[in-house]
Amino acid sequence: MIERYTLPEMANLWSEAYKLKTWLEVEIAVCEAQAELGYIPSEAVEEIKAKADFDPKRVLEIEAVVRHDVIAFLTNVNEYVGDAGRYIHLGLTSSDVLDTALALQLVASLDLLLQRLEDLIQVIRQKAREHRHTVMAGRSHGIHAEPITFGFKLAGWLAEVLRHQERLRILRQTIAVGKISGAVGTYANVEPRVEAIACEKLGLKPDTASTQVISRDRHADYVQQLALVAASIERFAVEIRNLQKTDVLEVEEFFAKGQKGSSAMPHKRNPIRSERLTGMARLVRSHAGAALENVALWHERDISHSSVERVILPDACTLTHFMLSEITDLVKNLLVYPENMKRNLNCYGGVVFSQKVLLALIDKGSNREDAYAIVQESAHAAWNKAEGNFQDLISKDPRVTQKLSPEELEVCFDPQQHLQHLEEVYQRLGI
Repeated sequence: MIERYTLPEMANLWSEAYKLKTWLEVEIAVCEAQAELGYIPSEAVEEIKAKADFDPKRVLEIEAVVRHDVIAFLTNVNEYVGDAGRYIHLGLTSSDVLDTALALQLVASLDLLLQRLEDLIQVIRQKAREHRHTVMAGRSHGIHAEPITFGFKLAGWLAEVLRHQERLRILRQTIAVGKISGAVGTYANVEPRVEAIACEKLGLKPDTASTQVISRDRHADYVQQLALVAASIERFAVEIRNLQKTDVLEVEEFFAKGQKGSSAMPHKRNPIRSERLTGMARLVRSHAGAALENVALWHERDISHSSVERVILPDACTLTHFMLSEITDLVKNLLVYPENMKRNLNCYGGVVFSQKVLLALIDKGSNREDAYAIVQESAHAAWNKAEGNFQDLISKDPRVTQKLSPEELEVCFDPQQHLQHLEEVYQRLGI
């Protein structure tokens, strides 16, 4: 991932040095397990732990010759360890190290993502509390529907993010597996007890039935879950973009002092962060497709997945991490304009209250089809006219006034009639 969209803590987890560090952790954990079971001298393990090290540049130099990254790594480690190095990688295949170490990287990345997700949860919850009573027009098909509150809109966001939190917690268990089962997963040269002990030391569980690799359905699940997080962030970003339109202007991204929106038009205040997030979601989704294609490997293993994962796993983690940070800051500093919400809600004389009038007429004995036609006639007469006023028109219709008193009709235009049950939703979410 390019530096522009990379935060340092996630970058560290996907650096070459960190990757090699996890390889060494796996190799040492296996050595310790084998020593506990009496397969190699414990003194040798202590020597390995004391001397083992690596130089990423040296590893690349060796790889340029041997054309095999794990062999290059082991060669470099043995340059530090000396004779005791013969016990490193004993009975293992490369994927034992690669897949187990990759699990460590993926778990560590998830932990960072869960931290960022918790930050987002707290920010959305706080913003929802601030605007639990801020009335605005609800919209369907992009058209005014009925009154809601901005806090209620954010409650929907919060519920969605909380579901992601639960999914990622489950995913952490799914991906936290290692395999030390040998060339085709049969434990031909290393027994299952070694795998169990080594995985426990690493905070992992042994894979149930590995081949030469851990099956890639786990990794596809991982990327798909990140894509789903990104899709939700995109939903929030698209909503902000729509509400920031000049002719709507109910919310707006914070615009910093000195910030400029256009090289040509000085008046511009563009929703650039929301647009950036929309684009990033496309990238993460594309990685989910590639991860699914990685599932179907030949027989017990090929390496068609390897080149793909070198790109999509660090990129998906890095992008999602950046997106979570970005949306959190965006929501925290979002500018909200209640007066504009009120203005928009009441355009054309409160047409958003048409259903309340309809139901009131039905409650007074009107036939539904007749009542619908009466209300629609006034609503459409007011629609898209500068002077259009639905409430005024409906209040002067004798077919209405003979059924409803002025007081009863006035109640139909009270937004609180639409909001009286929102407290239950807020309580469910701790808002």
